[in-house]
Amino acid sequence: KEMGMSIKRYITALGTLATIALAASANAQTPPAVPTEIEVTTPNQVFLIGHAGGTQNYECQPVASVGRVGWVLFTPQATLFGEVDEQLTTHFFSPNPAEGLVRAAWQDSQDTSTVWARATGSAVVDADAIPWVRLQKAGTQAGPTGGTTLAVTTFIQRVNTVGGLAPTTGCHGPTDVGKKAFVPYTADYVFYKN
Repeated sequence: KEMGMSIKRYITALGTLATIALAASANAQTPPAVPTEIEVTTPNQVFLIGHAGGTQNYECQPVASVGRVGWVLFTPQATLFGEVDEQLTTHFFSPNPAEGLVRAAWQDSQDTSTVWARATGSAVVDADAIPWVRLQKAGTQAGPTGGTTLAVTTFIQRVNTVGGLAPTTGCHGPTDVGKKAFVPYTADYVFYKN
């Protein structure tokens, strides 16, 4: 009888260890292979990867040359999801309180902590998609209840992009100024911390 109880405890312990190992491997975050222009070096380590779907939003505006217009990105609008389709963050442009500049921002969907970042490298991997980029933290803000999920971010990479390029039509002259285009895209966002 004692031996039967020992075997049951052993089997239960093995089951618990297997569950822990599976959970750990499911949560392991492996950085993607990227061009050298957007690499993130150690001691930075991946802590979150989100799969984004949304739009790159453009507006037809005057550009540097007098009388010329072009599509200008005014904000991305995307939601990032995890491996089991749980919502992780939203992504958009907003003013960074640390600088007073509009930057790319990500807000955690649970604790509403926010990170703002500036591009420090890019690489065109697919001519039919927006570039892959490396962004460095430019500011963070805790959520209203003290949440800090994204406050530890040091770098973010946008990789595996599909779509999102500015249109090639619809913005040719001054009469087109103010027109908007919402271009669908997908990408993976990789968040690093020190």
